Amino acid sequence: MTSEITLFVNPTAGRGRGARAAQPAASALRDAGFSVRTVLGEDAADALRRAREAVAGGTGALIAVGGDGMMSLALQAVAGTETPLGVVAVGTGNDFARALGVPIRDPAAAGRLAARALKGGAVREIDLGRVGERWFGSVLASGFDSRVNDRGNQMRWVGGRFKYDLAILAELAAFKPIPYRIRLDGGPVQEVEATLIAVGNGSTYGGGMRICADAVMDDGLFDVTVVGDCSRTTLLKVFPRVYKGTHLGHPDVTSHRVSSIELAAAGVTAYADGEQLGALPLTATCVPGAVRVLAPGSPGGI
Repeated sequence: MTSEITLFVNPTAGRGRGARAAQPAASALRDAGFSVRTVLGEDAADALRRAREAVAGGTGALIAVGGDGMMSLALQAVAGTETPLGVVAVGTGNDFARALGVPIRDPAAAGRLAARALKGGAVREIDLGRVGERWFGSVLASGFDSRVNDRGNQMRWVGGRFKYDLAILAELAAFKPIPYRIRLDGGPVQEVEATLIAVGNGSTYGGGMRICADAVMDDGLFDVTVVGDCSRTTLLKVFPRVYKGTHLGHPDVTSHRVSSIELAAAGVTAYADGEQLGALPLTATCVPGAVRVLAPGSPGGI
């Protein structure tokens, strides 16, 4: 393994935390004896191009510094390669980092963890979801939750979780169940009326909402959560339970464990890892061992 590794930085993550986090993370890695080069980009496309060049050039690891959006970009660069991914989580949601069990908003600790994993050869393989050419690590959202995302992204005047709380209230006012057509593992097409359908490689989205609470990142399967056709009153009662994962026991919620799912519904945009994928229909496939990560649970421990 080369001693040169790449720090992949989003300087705007977490209202500037990305830029501030890069230095202590880099210092921790250099203190462990690694040579660190930093990759930025003029925009997301340019940043991804530079990250892919670093991977193709044989970097010892790609260490992503930022929030879930940056982790999503990094996955596009390392998925299907031998290059391990490290995570320095300093964004707003940090759901990918949370699922991996790495330090959140502690860049020095995250840098030290990555360095120990690299030195000890302790690299963990996890699954990823794939839709077309796009990879995702946490949850694919469709329905009420993705419409909340749409609305929240339009609210430029407020930030953080409060923005999405406001978006939830606004979407509740316009809420109607969605007619879906779904196919699980190539089986028969099912027509269901649902509030939302979430496809989880990881367990959380939205900064800790345990929508697919039982999802495991290395079992080769998605956990699919279907919140059925329920009233606004029921939804208001069920939704807070998502933070603890106890919504899965509600009679209007069903779960499936599958390796692939086809989703179709009119007027619904899908998001994965908080990033817009595009309009349904789509097919999502779980790809076992698609990425190597520097995270707890690696063989040998870290």
